[in-house]
Amino acid sequence: MPLIPEEPQIHESVPGPRSVPAAGRTAQTPRPVPGPGPRPAPIRPGRPGPQRGPATTPAQRDSRDAAKSPPSASSPQIQLIPASAEGALDAAEEAVDLLLDSGRAPHDILVLTTGEEHPWAAHEMSFGETSYWAQHDACEDVFYAQAAAAGRAASRPVVVVAVNGGADDAAAQALPAALARAGALLIVCGDPQRINALVGAGV
Repeated sequence: MPLIPEEPQIHESVPGPRSVPAAGRTAQTPRPVPGPGPRPAPIRPGRPGPQRGPATTPAQRDSRDAAKSPPSASSPQIQLIPASAEGALDAAEEAVDLLLDSGRAPHDILVLTTGEEHPWAAHEMSFGETSYWAQHDACEDVFYAQAAAAGRAASRPVVVVAVNGGADDAAAQALPAALARAGALLIVCGDPQRINALVGAGV
């Protein structure tokens, strides 16, 4: 009987931002450009989720080449990743993974949700608001928050917004708040028609 090569397995640690698999994933979404100036991410022990190091794959070089025009400090680059409201959180997770794989440091990234909060945020908030925001202030890893709390979040080089529901007026306020906190890159994941209607023009 011939031997069948084993397929590589992906192992996840628990708990962490990527420890809760998203339900209902139906199709892959377009992958974002990682944006200007990715930097190697140091391995940070003791933080939620898998430890991450700098990427050394050809995809990193391709992603850097794709960022053709670096934005000025006052005008971050904006990218839209089309996704349904149900798939927006999955799209945001894929964007974060690609950013980390391309060399972005975890503490460079802030993820905001307009509807249901990210499972990591819900888990951490269960230990109390003080502990939850202390992790934000430590600025050592990707931080997940609801868009309604964007005013409390500090600026980071990359902000990813998952338009995964919520009232239109709240989502409309979340987009400019996210843009104000994005130093280099804003990635918006959601229904393009809804997003365009919310901002009154194309994103």
